[in-house]
Amino acid sequence: MNYKIIRTDEYFKKLKKFIKKHPDALERYIKAIELLEINPFHPSLRIHKLQGKLREYHSVSINMKYRIVIDFVLTEKEIIPIDIGTHDEVY
Repeated sequence: MNYKIIRTDEYFKKLKKFIKKHPDALERYIKAIELLEINPFHPSLRIHKLQGKLREYHSVSINMKYRIVIDFVLTEKEIIPIDIGTHDEVY
């Protein structure tokens, strides 16, 4: 069973801004989201729990430069993207 990606209006606004600023990342973003739906633990996503003020969230990698911060609800198989951007922008 696949995971369900739940995109909020707030995240969608951040995503549009991110894609406008980094159009080169669109293809990798789509691949990362597709893989996240199928298997969020795939090694290429490098999912990991965050620390500090973001400790309730996880991060997945689009590539070595860009990240997606997610709220990962394992029991309900839901993934809620929270933020997207470069490492420094989201952390």
